[in-house]
Amino acid sequence: MAELKNLSEISWQDFKKLTLAEKGCYFHGRHTLIAQQFTREEIEELCTLATRIKRINKRREGANFLKGLLRDKRAMLYFAQPSSRTYLSHNAACQILGLDTMDVRDQKTSSEVKGETPEDTVRTFSSYADIIIMRHPVGGFAERVAWMMAHTKREIPILNAGSGADQHPTQALLDIYTLQRSFEKTGGVDGKHVAFVGDLARGRTVRSLAWMLTLYKDMTLYFIAPEALQIGQDILDLLDEAGTKYVVTEDFESIMPKADAIYMTRIQDEWDVEGESSTTDASDYHIGAEHMKIIKDTTVILHPLPRRLEISTEIDNDPRAVYWRQMRNGMWIRAALILKTFGRDDEVHQYYDDYKPEA
Repeated sequence: MAELKNLSEISWQDFKKLTLAEKGCYFHGRHTLIAQQFTREEIEELCTLATRIKRINKRREGANFLKGLLRDKRAMLYFAQPSSRTYLSHNAACQILGLDTMDVRDQKTSSEVKGETPEDTVRTFSSYADIIIMRHPVGGFAERVAWMMAHTKREIPILNAGSGADQHPTQALLDIYTLQRSFEKTGGVDGKHVAFVGDLARGRTVRSLAWMLTLYKDMTLYFIAPEALQIGQDILDLLDEAGTKYVVTEDFESIMPKADAIYMTRIQDEWDVEGESSTTDASDYHIGAEHMKIIKDTTVILHPLPRRLEISTEIDNDPRAVYWRQMRNGMWIRAALILKTFGRDDEVHQYYDDYKPEA
């Protein structure tokens, strides 16, 4: 593991010049801001913790135990960008662990309408909360806030729940957790072929997950999209650096039989500047009942949701369609992450070892 560093010891200008991997050394153990801050060992520890929280929570006495773990903490959910799943799963994760929550989900209800800077808004929140879980439309803003908080007398954890079109680390964690659970009986995540389909140029979930998969052995990634929506060269450069195999193509049907996991995405037209999504034909990038005979019996289909036409509702009950399970997994992995952030994970492991809850 790289040497851990303190954000309070670097200027913002110097910090901005760092690579993603170098930035991760400043966030480790305190904030969750980018996918590149995690090691495989840490991811697997979080996945184990998530499963144990899930199993403990099945019984009333276990649920009561979990609710007492962070009863002394408060969380601010600052969602300056529309969200339902990410907001609700973080809120549910907090409730499982006993955190009191408060939120701002519309900037029009904050003092930003009076001219307050977003930085001052977040610093205000830090006066009332012990962790800030935030989604913001500006890429890198969560990093800016974490750096700012490190230069105050009240540095509290910042958890990035989506930052512009560049990072969504907690989504990547829940995606990895879903893959791990899906492949428990088929050798785990190592060696799998993962296909990303749709709007890959602007899908922050794809950007974060693609990098996280470089931590696994013998992976092959397929990026399947029309040229205008294809994955960015910056991500391909990271894959090259990591030695991860990948294929860039527009031909979805040729990849379907090879894929162990198919990760569908919608058109991200909220990032349009001049309505460019309407000029891109994405009709070939969908999966429906007619494709179920093409893909393998062991293939899993994921989607960060919300969906449009890229996945037919006809396959929702197919056991290979795991996107609804994937969504629920977000609650458990985020609970694990929050608990780990506050250093209370050992209490869960002790409880689990003492009582051995059923799977």
